[in-house]
Amino acid sequence: MNKSVTSRSGEVILPLYSALVRPHLEYCVQLWGPQHKNDMQLLERVQRRAIKMIRELEHLSSEDRLRELGLVSLEKRRLQGDLIAAFQYLKGPTAKLERDCLQGHGVIGQRGNGFKLKEGRFRLDVRKKFFPVRVVRHWNRLLREAVDAPSMEVFKARLDEALGNLV
Repeated sequence: MNKSVTSRSGEVILPLYSALVRPHLEYCVQLWGPQHKNDMQLLERVQRRAIKMIRELEHLSSEDRLRELGLVSLEKRRLQGDLIAAFQYLKGPTAKLERDCLQGHGVIGQRGNGFKLKEGRFRLDVRKKFFPVRVVRHWNRLLREAVDAPSMEVFKARLDEALGNLV
C-alpha cells in the first residue's frame, strides 16, 4: 500500500487496509490464534504501520488513532470473534451438534451470567491456547444480559457494550 498509493488521507488508506490487509491478519484466527506474545505484537505492528500512513492523524498516539478511525486492536477483534464463535456453538441452531467443540466444559453454577462453562485443568501449557480453553474464562466474565441474548445480532450488540472500554 505504501508504494502503490500516493494519497495519505484516511478516506483512501482505511478502506484499502480494511479490504486488503486486515483479512489476511484475521484469517482463521479462531483456529490457529497466535500463541506467543511476539506473534501478537507482530500482527499489531502491521495494523499500527497501516494507520500511521494517514497524515491527518500523525500527531496522535496509536490508541487515539484507532479510536479516531473507529477501529479496535486485533487482539480485541480476536476476542470478539472467539466469543461470537462460542455463542454460535452453545446457542446457535446447530448447538447440540457442535457443542462437542467445548466438550468437558459443562455448565456450572448459577452466579454471574447463569451459563458459565467449566474450566479444564491441563498438564501442558500448550493446551491453554486452544480455542475451547481460552474462550471459557472470557465467556464466564460476560454479563447475564449478553449470554442470554435471543439472537446473534443482540449478542453482538451486547458484546460490543461489554467490551467497549477495551481499545
